Amino acid sequence: MTSATGRTFGSDNHAGVHPAVLAAIGAANSGDAIAYGDDAMTRAAVARLCATAGARSGYLVFNGTGANVLALSLLLRPYEAVVCAESSHLNVDECGAPERLLGCKLLAVSAPDGKLTPDRIAARLAGRGDEHRAQPRVLQIAQATELGTCYSLGELRELREFGRAHGLLTYLDGARIANAAAHLDCSLAQIAACADILSFGGTKNGALGMEAVLVMTEGLDAGALYHRKQLLQLSSKMRFLAAQVEALLDEDRWLVTARHANAMARLLAAELTEVAGVRLAYPVESNGVFTEVSRSLADRLQREWNIHEWSQTADGERCVVRWMTAFDTTPEQVAAVASGVRQSAEETSVTAR
Repeated sequence: MTSATGRTFGSDNHAGVHPAVLAAIGAANSGDAIAYGDDAMTRAAVARLCATAGARSGYLVFNGTGANVLALSLLLRPYEAVVCAESSHLNVDECGAPERLLGCKLLAVSAPDGKLTPDRIAARLAGRGDEHRAQPRVLQIAQATELGTCYSLGELRELREFGRAHGLLTYLDGARIANAAAHLDCSLAQIAACADILSFGGTKNGALGMEAVLVMTEGLDAGALYHRKQLLQLSSKMRFLAAQVEALLDEDRWLVTARHANAMARLLAAELTEVAGVRLAYPVESNGVFTEVSRSLADRLQREWNIHEWSQTADGERCVVRWMTAFDTTPEQVAAVASGVRQSAEETSVTAR
């Protein structure tokens, strides 16, 4: 089910493409251009994105899984391991892509709020120097996290320094980095400075299908072009990815759209928590709203709004469901979903009696 306005709130991936991005793709569709990124538009777009982030080099790819795997391929040897949150996309939603394609091991860490800490990471660093054990080499963090929370710049810097002190390289999954920058009111470069390599997400923020891998640390991009090709992420018609980069960077559109999505999430959270039996599970710090509701209400909301169940209590009586806003979410759509949830909650309560 969707509201009369067509919004599902199931994912920011459900949203369409920003009109400016579509227009840029259309404008790029004129005449010939050298393939595989050796065209003027791609060179200019990548240079502009690198300048915005303060990166040494950048590589455009098709999707988030490709960005994650490409980035890790530049950081790891097959016997090395990645320390990540249990809830990370890398651990939960990549269908084992890092393990299969790179041969690496993921060392998952419990992170109730989605955020790693030095103490949590330290618990997975045992066995170094033991030839029978996978060797921890990369610290993977997500900004924003999969639970919609954001690391402060201070927390990012602390993790970066901890990683350096313990011989760990830092990879930052930036699928929703725009939402994090909007929440923190900081620049892309301030977040990027806390990583050795990061991804810049576009698809969840108005792009048709474009992510970028940005290398911050000298030497880590050696062979990156070959890694990208082998990992099936080299686009022959790269100008159409580059056009999306330019459209998002123009007028800081990547940040403006994220600010709007975040504002709609805050509005949605305020509306939903006015409904009896609905409470927030995590702080709203990006464009995700996680609400704890009864099992019966969760089942109904999933049918009606195509949202995701995230977790449930041990007794199965209550669970957490996720709502996502996007660059094109409107206050009217938020009001519509809030009204629908209120009605469903009332009807579920009557049935339960």
